[in-house]
Amino acid sequence: MAGLRVALLQLNSCGNDQQANLEKGETYCRQAAASGADIAVFPEMWNIGYTPYSEDVWKDDFNPFNPAYGELQKAWQAQGVSRQDELIRHYQGLAQELEMAIAVTYLEKWEPAPRDTVSLIDRHGEIVMTYAKVHTCDFSLEASCTPGDEFFVCTLDTQRGPVQVGAMICYDREFPESARLLMLKGAEIILVPNACEIEQNRMAQLRSRAYENMLAVALANYAGPRDKGHSVAFDGIAFDKQGSRDMLVVEAGENEGVFIAEFDLDRLRDYRERESWGNAYRKPRAYGELVSEEVRPPFVRKESRR
Repeated sequence: MAGLRVALLQLNSCGNDQQANLEKGETYCRQAAASGADIAVFPEMWNIGYTPYSEDVWKDDFNPFNPAYGELQKAWQAQGVSRQDELIRHYQGLAQELEMAIAVTYLEKWEPAPRDTVSLIDRHGEIVMTYAKVHTCDFSLEASCTPGDEFFVCTLDTQRGPVQVGAMICYDREFPESARLLMLKGAEIILVPNACEIEQNRMAQLRSRAYENMLAVALANYAGPRDKGHSVAFDGIAFDKQGSRDMLVVEAGENEGVFIAEFDLDRLRDYRERESWGNAYRKPRAYGELVSEEVRPPFVRKESRR
């Protein structure tokens, strides 16, 4: 299965103008398909461009719990769309037309509060997986969202054959458990919609997720100047017959564009069959503390949700 092509759609949004974002997203999906992409991935919460309550309160000291922001919060939450709405149905039709899978991201209508969601639409126009961000940034506007409660892996039918696909969204990648669970559920590639700066530490972090789980990762970020781009992909193959190798497949700069990450999944599958990372030598019996609900100092945070 050499040559699986994932298009990282590194874009600037049209603010929270959902129709304009839909149309711009379609334009870039068509570019991705023209480049031979099998999957196109949007940045996080594309339908509203990950816009805040108000630019006037989008500051480093922004407090989502400030009562003064109550009406702004309600208006922001009201922008959520359901899987039956025009946005999703439009991309379902587009995926079928282009014969290309699309990972579309959106603020999803949900009770009691919307979710930060990605739906993976296959090349036949069917939704094969919907994932809601588990690790919501509860210190930010995402305190206004309902966190997801499970990670999913699906079999995606591509023109190059079936592939096991998982997803994590932005802050999820800061926790090794996210990628680890997806690996344990069978993921071969993880799609990562993103909306923050991918600086050197986060870049190294994502590389580590690919390395330690022996899987491919493909991250799509917003372009500069806001989130500064650097959409990136790693193939998960850390060593070959020559020794250590660079897993980097593609790294964008700051500008808008469609950036193609091409993965040799036959080679990755062979690597996973014989190397020592992943799940071969783990000792889960020693990991009980990982599922404890207790938070001890210095990590206690008043806004943290479990």
